[in-house]
Amino acid sequence: MSAVWKAARAAVRRRRLQTLVIWLVTLVSTGSIVVALGLVDAASAPFDRVFGTQRGPHVVAEFASAKVSGTQLTDAARKSGVEAVAGPFRQATVDMPRDAADLGLGGEVTFTGRSGPGGPVDRVRLWAGRWPARPGEMVLNRQSDWTGTDLGKTFRLPSGPTLTIVGFAFDLSDTTDVWVAPAQIAALHPDTTQMLYRFRDASSQSALRAGLARVTEGLPEGSLGGSQSYLTLKDRIGSNARAYAPYLMAFGVLGILVAVLIVANVVGGAVVSGFRHIGILKAIGFTPGQVLGVYLTMVCVPAVLGCTLGTFAGNLLAGPFFRFVFTGPDSGVLHEELGIAPWVNGLALLGMPLVCVLAALGPSVRAQRLPAARAISAGSAPAAGRALGLQRRLAGLRLPRSVSLGAGLPFARPARSALTLAAVVLGVTTVTFATGLATTMTLFGDGGKDAYDVTVYANPQVHGKVVAPVHGDRELQSLLGSLPGAARVTARGDEDARLVGSTQRIVFEGRRGPDLPLDDVLVRGHWMHRPGEVVVGSAFLRRNGVRVGDRLRVQRGGREEEVTVVGELMQSNDRVIVGTWPTFTALVPDGKAFAYHVGLRAGADRTAYARAARALDKGLSTQLNGTNSGAETIIGSATALTLMLALVASLGVFNTAVLNTHDRRRDLGMLKSIGMTPRQVTVMTVTSMAVLGVAGSVLGVPLGIAAYEVVVPRMAAGIDITLPSYMTDVWHVPKLAGVALTGLAITVAGALVPARRAARLTVAEVLHNE
Repeated sequence: MSAVWKAARAAVRRRRLQTLVIWLVTLVSTGSIVVALGLVDAASAPFDRVFGTQRGPHVVAEFASAKVSGTQLTDAARKSGVEAVAGPFRQATVDMPRDAADLGLGGEVTFTGRSGPGGPVDRVRLWAGRWPARPGEMVLNRQSDWTGTDLGKTFRLPSGPTLTIVGFAFDLSDTTDVWVAPAQIAALHPDTTQMLYRFRDASSQSALRAGLARVTEGLPEGSLGGSQSYLTLKDRIGSNARAYAPYLMAFGVLGILVAVLIVANVVGGAVVSGFRHIGILKAIGFTPGQVLGVYLTMVCVPAVLGCTLGTFAGNLLAGPFFRFVFTGPDSGVLHEELGIAPWVNGLALLGMPLVCVLAALGPSVRAQRLPAARAISAGSAPAAGRALGLQRRLAGLRLPRSVSLGAGLPFARPARSALTLAAVVLGVTTVTFATGLATTMTLFGDGGKDAYDVTVYANPQVHGKVVAPVHGDRELQSLLGSLPGAARVTARGDEDARLVGSTQRIVFEGRRGPDLPLDDVLVRGHWMHRPGEVVVGSAFLRRNGVRVGDRLRVQRGGREEEVTVVGELMQSNDRVIVGTWPTFTALVPDGKAFAYHVGLRAGADRTAYARAARALDKGLSTQLNGTNSGAETIIGSATALTLMLALVASLGVFNTAVLNTHDRRRDLGMLKSIGMTPRQVTVMTVTSMAVLGVAGSVLGVPLGIAAYEVVVPRMAAGIDITLPSYMTDVWHVPKLAGVALTGLAITVAGALVPARRAARLTVAEVLHNE
């Protein structure tokens, strides 16, 4: 083994180019696979761990207190199939004024009477302060990134009682906004009772519906006010991860395939060009097994280094990337659980070197079986010209002689050329797929981007305090429209509400002004025009089993309104219902706008307008219309991965061109001796690779389009949105013509340096080496 190691180390030092190629391709492939697999794991594993630790409820159900008693609910929960239950907990909904927004308690707030954070179901994490033990105390349901400086603050509820914040706690299932002592809840006039269930079979929505049906069987009709399953919450939290995972996985798989092809090509070339070296090794006593070991070790050294660095880079990039992907009010607690799972690192560190070894095994076995005498005698003697017949036929086409000779060269080493062609095909496939993905994501990021220029917000927070505007709602809209540069102003207000038949809290949004669509993109149906018409996002439709044309009942406080869904938005938010201002005020009579979206005239200065808006009223803040950071992240990462894989494919071509010129040194000397110029040698060498580039484009472009058609719909499905057709119809003649040149660009770039080097080769140098 000592001799094998010394010989392999010498081969690694001698073949620096091949070592670099193997190292780079394994680095890129491993890094992308680590992030992709880590993201797939993170889509569910962190949620499952936190949910399991908290013994989260599989179903949260609310019952009308006037129709069913707590005793009836407790008795009903003893039916088969129920693993554990918590409750009954009495609940009250309190309409909070906007001046409570600095505590995060604006709009409708749910108060739940509960004696402690523990129990068989929903073990609440109390991370600051203590649990309320007597009337007048409360605990806010907040994630641990809340400042916690509000402990001890006291404020008066509109219904009368005065409460003091004594703690902060968090439950992943979001069962309530505020917990109070059971003795306190009666003063808040509770009208619902909450039950938390864990079922033995919680594998699907249908199983949960069946379990809930068994529990509620026999209860008074209409007593179940609404329910929510944990699978809906899990789907919401993991949706972004499911959107990013498909394209990262696609790049990872492409990287592995390129790695296999490049390694096989590099080792195969090393065997063919190293016949004499193999013969010498065997002549001095190396056994066939040791020769096999030399070539496999030569591959393993850069592969292990590349896999190690790729795994490290993947873990390094995964942290901030995962925190970016997992954003939103429900996912902050998962940040403590996010990271690359050990099994992913183990698979990368062991799997990728194994893939490289398997790719190198075929050529290495050939070196093992090669007889010593044949290997030594092969030397650098010219091989039989397999491409001679083809070159003669190409000469009849009246092509320049350097072009016809170069076009036939790939057929002299068909196996090597096939591996190089496959790498080029994958490179073209990657570029084509990434081009389509970038086009779609650019259109997605620009969707509605130019709808307005400046957003003006009312009631900003200054030093933690809400600053109310001096002017009224409609007066502000009029004043903002009168400022220089303003073309149109659309007001937007929203309030918390509930969807009848579900415990899910929604946001009912009203719009007032000439530009009701704002920056939303409609994919089906039509915009709301009349009172009672609303539009919702694709995610809302899918996760609530609703279709365009369905009627919904929305409840807020003591009011209930029926609305009709008339349109579907390209939106992943499953909690927002958008209607006209009359629809909004029918549910919220005292509703006011909190944001004003301003469209400016052509050439108007956005910064100057924002400054004038802030000067108009101290209770206003402004924000310039920005870009979609998610789309930019996908485009940037896809571009980086594409460039890396295209570079690797180009290095594979470089390696093949170097080996071909090395094998044809004698032929090059003879051609130069009969008058071939250096320029013709360069053209011949580049042409030999350009032929593979053209073939690679012919094969790679359709494969790239197919990859796009597979991956992009899965990305959209991951966040439950529907993309309009103009965002997916991206394959047009100019774009296809551009990506078709990719194969030629990869091969020419890879072959140019070896071609120039071959052009500088002198006849005397060739004869001296011979």
